[in-house]
Amino acid sequence: MAAGYLEILRARYAVRLLVGTLVGRLPNATAAIAIVLFVRAEGGTYSLAGGLAAAYGVANAVGQPLLGRLVDLYGQPRVQLSGALVSALGTGVFAFAGIGPLPLAYVAVAVAGLFTPPLEGGLRALWPSVLRREDQVHTAYAMDAVAQEILFTVGPLLVTLCASLWSARAALIVLNVIGVLGALSVVLSPPSRAWRSAPREAHWLGALRSPGLLVMLGAFLFVGIAMGSITVASVSYADGHGGDVVYGWLMAAVGLGALLGGTVYGARQWSGPAERRLTVLVGFLAVCYLPLTLMPGAVAMTLLMVLAGVFLAPTLACVFVLVDRHAPRGTVTEAFSWLVTTFTVGASLGTGLAGPVVEWGGTLWGFVVPGGAGAVSLLVLLVTGRVLAVPAGGAVVAVSSENDPNRAAGTRFSSGDRA
Repeated sequence: MAAGYLEILRARYAVRLLVGTLVGRLPNATAAIAIVLFVRAEGGTYSLAGGLAAAYGVANAVGQPLLGRLVDLYGQPRVQLSGALVSALGTGVFAFAGIGPLPLAYVAVAVAGLFTPPLEGGLRALWPSVLRREDQVHTAYAMDAVAQEILFTVGPLLVTLCASLWSARAALIVLNVIGVLGALSVVLSPPSRAWRSAPREAHWLGALRSPGLLVMLGAFLFVGIAMGSITVASVSYADGHGGDVVYGWLMAAVGLGALLGGTVYGARQWSGPAERRLTVLVGFLAVCYLPLTLMPGAVAMTLLMVLAGVFLAPTLACVFVLVDRHAPRGTVTEAFSWLVTTFTVGASLGTGLAGPVVEWGGTLWGFVVPGGAGAVSLLVLLVTGRVLAVPAGGAVVAVSSENDPNRAAGTRFSSGDRA
């Protein structure tokens, strides 16, 4: 199992790009908790903290595909580094001005979210140019999905550590400085400086004119809803089974399950169409949410949470391959950024939906939401299976055969084109 990952990590620039991207994404991964801790330290209410965190999240969801399109048009260094600097500046204004001038606080966090660089989509666009072979790129996508779980586990710990050692203001500033350094490491690397998107057809819809991409975004909106609703239902469960400590274990268990599943998935070469494999993985993902409604004791519930997370990273790794394949020519960074935005919006909707459901029907119905959302995601893929099965080269979108490895002369990806 380790051999495949070691082969990836031994590739020139692979470690630098992976680590730099993870470090560069720290401000985004920790924004919500850092904002809440800072607002509470400043004497603000939970409502204000939630409002500012929501403003950041909405602005981030809007900014990712817009900046992704600019990356496809003008290259990575100019857009990624500028975005990182402006985002850090917005966070700095918020950290030093505080919550006193409320309009300024909202503007500052919105600027920080809007200009967060699309490093996640940028890394996936770079993998083909760094690794060359299709099987290696597929393994890198799985490793990327696993690394996300590590990031969202370690990130909150770093925030709380900085806040306890220094202050919540220091946590905001330090993590954003680290984030800029991570982005700088990526954009100064030769693969990032050399990467150029393929020539694109001018169209205001950009990546969204791909029917296959729209199908995946529709399905992953509901996967995001499932993940968002689990966080709220788990809070309700933990209130009756041990409090915050149990909640922490439940959330860590989901991440552990995803890490294990992604590690195993990426270590194997899979045969058959990726479209069919995605449907199967989403089906397993939905089924593994159902046992959560049993709500056993804390130890057993933690194990069920591990099971609920097992198929998340493999599903993400599989969809990364299909996004690259279905992205219209010259829009690959934007396409990956749309996936990030859709998942984020779905998670926010799931959080907002699960709260009233728990208040109305109790914890049990809170855990019904992720199972239902997973079932709808599977239904979307089943109903639109023919659309997703059409390779990008045969879609209505004007693209070349480079998006379809089965028809191209050699193993190539849409994100692998360079000037």
